[in-house]
Amino acid sequence: MNLVLFVIVLSVSFVVVRIGAIAFQLTGLEWSLAKFQALSCFTGTGFTTKEAELITGSRQRRRIASVLIVLGHAGLVILIATFANSVTPRAAKWSIPFLPASIPAWLLPWINLAIIAAFIYVGYRVFTHTRFIRRITSFLRERIVSREIIKAVSFEELTVATGGYGVSKIEVCEDSPVSDKMLSESDLRSHDITVLAVVRAGETIPNPSANTKILVGDELLCFGKLDNIRNKICMAP
Repeated sequence: MNLVLFVIVLSVSFVVVRIGAIAFQLTGLEWSLAKFQALSCFTGTGFTTKEAELITGSRQRRRIASVLIVLGHAGLVILIATFANSVTPRAAKWSIPFLPASIPAWLLPWINLAIIAAFIYVGYRVFTHTRFIRRITSFLRERIVSREIIKAVSFEELTVATGGYGVSKIEVCEDSPVSDKMLSESDLRSHDITVLAVVRAGETIPNPSANTKILVGDELLCFGKLDNIRNKICMAP
């Protein structure tokens, strides 16, 4: 029973981390960063200070991180307990179903350990298989979005510096206050926001001039205070 519980908890852990990564991505984090932060929160390791600002600076991301941390600690306790019980020698012999033979108690922990190692290896190969994991990720993302568990945003926070400043990529929405305006009319500079590039229909306009018009659907690569960028351009909560 302990061995079965260990396998179940380990499988659920893989899924929980993947859901956490999808949730972080929907809030605007780049996918590779979202996966790393989900794994960091769940395991409590590798959470760097600079990248932590991307999580702690957003209320929605803080909630996601809190859930991952709680589930991670609970899962770790269960894994340690079930693993310890699985490799502890039993006083009685263990019989193989449908077979008259029995396995000595001293050999049972080694069998359980071999099964655990084999499952970890198989699980790793399965959850790193590109086609399989893409299908699982797409399925989970569709469920999260359809049920509005996480509200998707139209911006990505790419890097963050001290004081809440960073580089973001923002998609200009129809209700954006800067849509259909030239950069000189957008009043972004007064909010300490610099537009580094404009991506339009797959084409990049680097270092756009003041008379460049901002259109709905454009992606703006900006540097400035992340809160100002969210509020001034994409109006995201």
